[in-house]
Amino acid sequence: MKHAVLLTVVLFALNLPAADTNALTLVRTIPLPEVRGRIDHLALDAPGQRLFVAALGNDTVEVIDLAANRRVRTVGDCSEPQGLAFVPAENRLVIANGGSGVVRILDATSFKTIKAVTGLPDADNVRYDAKSDSIYVGYGEGALAVIKAATGERFANLTLAAHPESFQIERNGSRIFVNVPEAQQVAVVDRDRRGVVATWPMDEFQANFPMALDEANHRLFVGCRRPARLVVLDTTTGKMVDSVELAGDTDDLFYDADRKQIYASGGAGFIDVIAQRNSDSYRLRERVPTPGGSRTSYFSKARGELYLAVRAGLISGGAEIRVYQCR
Repeated sequence: MKHAVLLTVVLFALNLPAADTNALTLVRTIPLPEVRGRIDHLALDAPGQRLFVAALGNDTVEVIDLAANRRVRTVGDCSEPQGLAFVPAENRLVIANGGSGVVRILDATSFKTIKAVTGLPDADNVRYDAKSDSIYVGYGEGALAVIKAATGERFANLTLAAHPESFQIERNGSRIFVNVPEAQQVAVVDRDRRGVVATWPMDEFQANFPMALDEANHRLFVGCRRPARLVVLDTTTGKMVDSVELAGDTDDLFYDADRKQIYASGGAGFIDVIAQRNSDSYRLRERVPTPGGSRTSYFSKARGELYLAVRAGLISGGAEIRVYQCR
């Protein structure tokens, strides 16, 4: 009997995440006084040690000096800013304003507007493709706008079945993977041919909002809310290879190739850390408690840090950015 109990304990322990170190350790907080309302996506200027925060409910973008651990500037004249991107080659900050449908391209030193691209209602997620020096913006009832980073010229439009949420761009290929939750699919866009070349249905796990990509291993990570699940797809076939239960209301998702783990922040009040045991096998390593409603985050590979946005009203003391060291 004792041997059976011991065997049970050992088997249980083998299925638990490693307990020697935490995957995420809170190392500091950065206050955002006077920032009110919902906070959406973030972007990073790694060489300049600056974090940009889309304060959607405040109609501002906040600029944080990570070395000084404080906010150093507020960019106004925004209208429900949702997506952000930093373009290092041009030293540009791109702001997608969902309220006005205007994408502003700013000089990231003076923060003066260089170009305003209009006619993009519900402008949302933004990505920069260094290979083509292009900016991609998800917007409207189903499209990606393509803008030249150097000139701000909008030169192409990629049509989708419904409004796009998170999307990821291959660095060594021509594809863009796009979450289209209203159509219950992941759309595969060929950016050279400028069109959708495949759609992968999301029937079992729906409300697919955040996304991350492990290009080296041909794995796409899709965060679903209904039910709350991380779905792992093979990018060569579009087939699901694994899935892991997530905390609810996930909104941002990042793959850490150095540590072989995935970070998923969600409004249910947790950051989930998913360990990649191999390209086909994943498990929950750690569930880090956060203030409920803190959905958006950003992972910096260069700094080995994860930044979580906490809006005012969720805690005493106002809005803040929580900085976690990744291990």
